[in-house]
Formats: sequence, C-alpha cells, structure tokens
Amino acid sequence: MGKPLFYEILEKPATSCIIGLCTLIWFYIHKKNIGYSHVGLSYETAVEGHHWRIITSAFSHISVLHLVFNMSALWSLGVVEQLGHMGFGVGYYLHYSIVLVVLSGLLVLGSYHVLINRFKFEYFRRVTAVGYSCVVFGWMTILSVRQPSSKLNLFGFLSLPISFAPFESLIFTSIIVPQASFLGHLSGIIIGYSIAWGLIHGMNNYWAVSMLGWILIVFGISLKQSGAYDFQFLEIESVTDPCLPGNGRMLQMSSLLDARDELV
Repeated sequence: MGKPLFYEILEKPATSCIIGLCTLIWFYIHKKNIGYSHVGLSYETAVEGHHWRIITSAFSHISVLHLVFNMSALWSLGVVEQLGHMGFGVGYYLHYSIVLVVLSGLLVLGSYHVLINRFKFEYFRRVTAVGYSCVVFGWMTILSVRQPSSKLNLFGFLSLPISFAPFESLIFTSIIVPQASFLGHLSGIIIGYSIAWGLIHGMNNYWAVSMLGWILIVFGISLKQSGAYDFQFLEIESVTDPCLPGNGRMLQMSSLLDARDELV
C-alpha cells in the first residue's frame, strides 16, 4: 500500500503547488470561458510585444484532458524533489523549472521565426500554444539522462520507462490529443537535454531570484506596453483626460478568430 496522499504532498511541495496553481487557472479559464487567444503564445502576438504570454501560456490549460495528462506526468516527475542526495532536491527543481518555462518558450518562438521567415511556412504565424508540457517533457528528459532506471507513471496505471518516456509520451499525446504541439514538446526535450548534459548549469538561489525578478519586470512592462489586456478581470485606466467625454477603460484586444490552437 502506498503512502497517504497527505505525506506525498509534503514530500513534493513545489510540485503540489504548481499542480494546484495550474488547476486553479484551468478552473478560472473554464468558468470565464477564456479562449486560447487570450492566454496562449503565438509568433504573431509575440511580435506585437505580448511577451507576458510566455508565462501565461505555460500555466494555462483549456482542455481538462490536457490538464490531467500534464499534471499526472508532473506528479510522477516530482520525485526530483526527493532526490536531494543525488544532486536534485526542491531547490534544483524550482531553479530549473523556471529555466524550462522561459527557455522552452523562447525556443518555440525561435522555431516559429525560422519556419516563417526562412521556409515561408505562414501557418506557424498564428499557431497558438498553451500548456505546461514543455516543462513536463523537459523534466522527463533530465530524468531519462540522470536517472534512466526510473519509471514515469501516468493516470495512476500506465507506467513507462523514463529512459524512453520523452519520445513515448510524444507519440502517446499525439494520439490522444491530436492538437498536441510537436514543436512545444520538442523544445522542452531540447532544453531538458541541455540541462542534463550540463550545457545549462550553475543555477542557484541568487540566479533563480534574479531571473524571477527580471521575469516579473518584463512581464509587467510587456503587459503594459502591449496595451492588450485579454483578461476581463484586468483593467487599466486610460492615460487620456478623464474629463473628456467618451474616455473610459482601455479596450481589450479582439480575439484571433482564425488562430490555430496547439496544446503544449
């Protein structure tokens, strides 16, 4: 018989908090009928200055199946927090989760840029991606290199050897979720290998806090400068004279009605 859930939550505090956060965000999105175009990351919106979407897209899920798959895999991967004696631990998990969120998002945008401008694939200009899969696939990859004997448990009954998990999961998600983003998952795998092989290293509390601070600064500046507040609960006072007729709140950006949606 396994450990009670309460004790497992205590052993995986960071993972539990991330799962709780993603679940709350999904619940709010579902309740308010918020769509992909409001929170997702696309090349077109990034060019327009919506850099804050790198963060919002990572923690947002539209489909409940998408949420369950990602959070189930993440819960299994939370074993990283319990391996402090092997160079992992809670701090390592948090440090490199931040790296995976940011760098995988940037790599996705970089891939879109090459495909659009070099190979003229205009399709990728409005592809909108959401989900925590980039980070999930990144941790799968790190464990496949550092702990190849581990197992990845999905949905409580499906167990995959971690050494093949990134590519097995890539095929599995493509079957059960046709809209799954190949580029998004591949970006997570690439950044994961970069971390596991030591190409990206040296993260500590100082660099993690500094990076998080810069993320918050860029998030706030890009959110303000883009002038597009896709969330109905966020409103900014107009900078024009409030005494003049017709002035009110800033208009929200219209939805990208013909945007392609991908899950990551």
